[in-house]
Amino acid sequence: MCTAITYHGSASYFGRNLDLEYGYNETVTITPRNYAFHFRNGEILDSHYAIIGVATVADGYPLYYDAINEKGLGIAGLNFPGNAAYYPFDGQKTNIGSFELIPYLLSKCETVSQVRRILNDANIWNEPFSAQFPTSPLHWIVADRSEAITIEPLKKGLKIYDNPVGVLTNNPTFDYHLTNLANYMQLTPNTPENKLSKNIILKPYSLGMGAIGLPGDPSSASRFVRAAFTKLNAISDANDVTCITQFFHILDSVAQQRGVTHVKDQKYEITRYTSCCNTDTLTYYYTTYENRQISAVNLYAQDRHGKELLSYPLLNEQNIHYQN
Repeated sequence: MCTAITYHGSASYFGRNLDLEYGYNETVTITPRNYAFHFRNGEILDSHYAIIGVATVADGYPLYYDAINEKGLGIAGLNFPGNAAYYPFDGQKTNIGSFELIPYLLSKCETVSQVRRILNDANIWNEPFSAQFPTSPLHWIVADRSEAITIEPLKKGLKIYDNPVGVLTNNPTFDYHLTNLANYMQLTPNTPENKLSKNIILKPYSLGMGAIGLPGDPSSASRFVRAAFTKLNAISDANDVTCITQFFHILDSVAQQRGVTHVKDQKYEITRYTSCCNTDTLTYYYTTYENRQISAVNLYAQDRHGKELLSYPLLNEQNIHYQN
């Protein structure tokens, strides 16, 4: 299970929680402009936009979980089991393997509109990366500084939804999540008024009672509602540090704690990392389950014209600042 959001404050921000019971040696990975992508459809792209995000690097290839390019376009892939359907090779369309969708789009596109145009003629191909890394059932949120969409490859075909909320979790399909929000339209950060009866004197006994009914369980439908409510009501001062801090607090509201969500064989989902990328400065901030200190990698601090991947292992050791 995972949660991804967009956020607008002093700048635009994009990030996610990655919730899994295990890891794949993830690193913050920079793909410079001249790294050669050899896509499975035969296309070779050796000059493109630079990309930064978290990936597992396998055989010299970045298998991105989420990433953003130097134009501020971001994409995150989230688990979508039972619904995701990839398709056989189609000679009449642009075939893109599910594992290469993020680098394919971020290499070529500056905006969500350009992504839409590519996807209009695209086929999400059921080609696995390797026997070790078979296809994962995914759907994706794509966002620039002005809009977001959700991409869902379904058995009935590829669906592209406008995402006005700027939130994505997991199952069910995205149209359900949007409809389900109507069940919570009464939620408010304000103190509620007595609308039960004019004949009974009722007074709030606590702050926060306007949000009674906000779901608190870790299911994907509940996390979607909770992330949407928290994000849409969150307020930040007009500076970058405040916005980054607020972004992490929003995703903390839907984080997974070890022991709460049992998977199997004494394995539990945890939020392995939380990310937040400033789409202007191209700084990728993150925390991990073990290390709550915010760490950062900046795309512009490296040579964007190189040919080799640059990988920064996630800092997983807790860093405590002692004041005395």
